[in-house]
Amino acid sequence: MRRPPGNGEAASEGRGSWGLWGQQEARRLDCAGHDRCGQALLQIGINMMALPGGRHLDSIPLPGQRLHLMQVDSVQRWMEDLKLMTECECMCVLQAKPISLEEDAQSDLILAGGPGPGDPLQLLLKRGWVISTELRRIGQKLAQDRWARVHSMSVRLTCHARSMVSEYSAVSRSSSQEMGQIEKLLMEKCSELSAITERCLQVENEHVLKSMKACVSETLSTLGQHFGQLLELALTREVQALVRKINASDNIYTTESTTGNLFSLTQEGAPLCRIIAKEGGVVALFKVCRQDSFRCLYPQALRTLASICCVEEGVHQLEKVDGVLCLADILTDDSHSEATRAEAAAVVAQVTSPHLPFTQHLGSFLESMEEIVTALIKLCQEASSGEVFLLASAALANITFFDTMACEMLLQLNAIRVLLEACSDKQRVDTPYTRDQIVTILANMSVLEQCASDIIQENGVQLIMGMLSEKPRSGTPAEVAACERVQQKAAVTLARLSRDPEVAREAVRLSCMSRLIELCRSPSERNSSDAVLVACLAALRRLAGVCPESLQDSDFQQLVQPRLVDSFLLCSNMEESFV
Repeated sequence: MRRPPGNGEAASEGRGSWGLWGQQEARRLDCAGHDRCGQALLQIGINMMALPGGRHLDSIPLPGQRLHLMQVDSVQRWMEDLKLMTECECMCVLQAKPISLEEDAQSDLILAGGPGPGDPLQLLLKRGWVISTELRRIGQKLAQDRWARVHSMSVRLTCHARSMVSEYSAVSRSSSQEMGQIEKLLMEKCSELSAITERCLQVENEHVLKSMKACVSETLSTLGQHFGQLLELALTREVQALVRKINASDNIYTTESTTGNLFSLTQEGAPLCRIIAKEGGVVALFKVCRQDSFRCLYPQALRTLASICCVEEGVHQLEKVDGVLCLADILTDDSHSEATRAEAAAVVAQVTSPHLPFTQHLGSFLESMEEIVTALIKLCQEASSGEVFLLASAALANITFFDTMACEMLLQLNAIRVLLEACSDKQRVDTPYTRDQIVTILANMSVLEQCASDIIQENGVQLIMGMLSEKPRSGTPAEVAACERVQQKAAVTLARLSRDPEVAREAVRLSCMSRLIELCRSPSERNSSDAVLVACLAALRRLAGVCPESLQDSDFQQLVQPRLVDSFLLCSNMEESFV
């Protein structure tokens, strides 16, 4: 199930700058529509002795036949192509023998699979992953002073860099002068790295090696910068081609394919999202969303927009083309499918994320906020699946952070009743991620005095009590974190609502105080979360102020009477056996 740009965890921000592309951690490339790098492990059936064109050693002509065969055009063409091709596997064997069987020797095989022919994006992404991985590994071996490995990996890095340059030149439409200059600088630095690491193998003096190590490190850093610049230029060209194709196409199948490729690129992280935004990707996608002939492509285009808007450039482009107004039109138009409106809600959730500071200045959103909030409440009420409800409720939760007027709008629209009724519907609310959105809305609305009466009328205190007992099903880190957020926000909501004596007495009647004490004293109940502990102590003190007789003396003396920080330190240091 998709998880929206949450209000309790950081939105999907970038994975590093392009300048660090050559030095960053290896990343799994999990784009839809492209063969993944991780799948290369399943494709390593490459014959180390195979020659280009599928020929093998046993197909090489005998001396007597060679003159005749050299006159054949196909053989001549192959000989010419051979000058530009590099078989990385063979080069490693011939120039870097032996490859030691170390902890990373098996991962060397990952580099054997080549990208698909004629696909420049696939080529760039795969070679980019391979080369950045090699740069990272060389840096690790350099730190360990393992010079033999540093040299052999430097040779292999040169092979891959040369392969990327030659292969991309073969499949790309044209080459700019700037790219040619950077390609030249990159290959020069690769040669320099191989040469200096080879000299290091022959040096035994530690002081000399130390000075040479600094030189190798500087060369490696410069090489990574040149590689990042080259990759950014090449990817920018490919993005420009995709955007032009979307703008020029009136064919639904071409547009669908191109939009899918653009979405795949957004999954590679913030750097590519910035490139797409700068090159007009947001404008092109909203153009699709404004054409009735492309209605069936709205969900795909909107999902791509939500991914691009994780970066500041994407949000700015969205505002320039009146994207918020387009989203409001889609959300309020019942003729659109539920899937389309759900994806529009996902874009709203992204651009209003409280973890993206630049979205707080989205002035155009305020003009359409009432329409959007009304449409989102309706979408929550009519949602046919948990994912649709999750996206709509996430958008509402983020909007309550975005502007305080949203809470008053929600109160007038009976949002509390809609949300609490949904909690009893397992088809719509079935995960802690969804309950996280609901309790976020309740916590933000609970600052309004009128909210308390609606909560009591809809038996909301009992629901909040249940959220204090939220437990993960799978035990995955993401789900555990979501459960912690639910517990914390439930305690915050209870503390705010308990300003009303009627709510406080209802909470005491439902044994909320006992559960809060348990969460404070038992670290395992709150997954040792300090945030949950602080929220529970605050809620317990608020309830104790209304109904002090409901507390035992020991609980009062340890959890209520001392300063909050003293009670926090006492509970955070408790062992399980103490309870």
